[in-house]
Amino acid sequence: MKELKVRLIEKISRTPTVSSFKFIPAEKISFLPGQAAQIIFDESNRSNKDLNKYLSFSSSPGKNYIELTKRLSQSDFSIRLNNLKINDEVMLKAPLGGCVFEEKYKKITFLIGGIGITPVISIIEYIVEKKLDTQVKLFYSNRTEEEIAYKRELDNWQTNNKNIKVYYTITDCQPKDKTCSYGFINKEFLMENLCDLEQSMIFIFGPPKMVDVMSALSLEMGCAKESIKTEKFVGY
Repeated sequence: MKELKVRLIEKISRTPTVSSFKFIPAEKISFLPGQAAQIIFDESNRSNKDLNKYLSFSSSPGKNYIELTKRLSQSDFSIRLNNLKINDEVMLKAPLGGCVFEEKYKKITFLIGGIGITPVISIIEYIVEKKLDTQVKLFYSNRTEEEIAYKRELDNWQTNNKNIKVYYTITDCQPKDKTCSYGFINKEFLMENLCDLEQSMIFIFGPPKMVDVMSALSLEMGCAKESIKTEKFVGY
């Protein structure tokens, strides 16, 4: 783990409320797919939780840049982040977190809600770049179709890689896109689309309530506790 300056090189709007920020670090940051970083806006008070927050890497470790993605709100942190201009620098502490992908995993299943997609992108991009034969199933829930971040990238990956399959669910309205299902990720939906959940490593990222529900569901469906990796996204 180290602290270093990173320089903003690009902003990307993913959805009406989600944006990605690409940075060039002062030196190479070695991290594992699934890990996170802390952006430090208040260097004089490292315990300032309002201005120093944690964001997952949404790029694979093999890139020459790092990407961090956030659902923007009216918080002081979001405002500071969104107000960064190209070539502005900020302090970063990384890498952090142990909910990571390992190449020995041959089958992985993601149960994801909303902005929890960010570490998933890092993991899948890593699998694609390394040409691994890992079988990936992603169940990705959002309130509306407009809030599906990275849909173009995910669709492209599954089109070009037979080992990657994405299931989109929309909870707040009937989706217009026929590739999206209506409703929540539940036992019936998983049983319909997944026959070997208990043989897979399970990654669950998202809001705390969603993570708790999906963890309980995975255990109910026969998954071993040690096969379930979780990360609760709070304060975003």
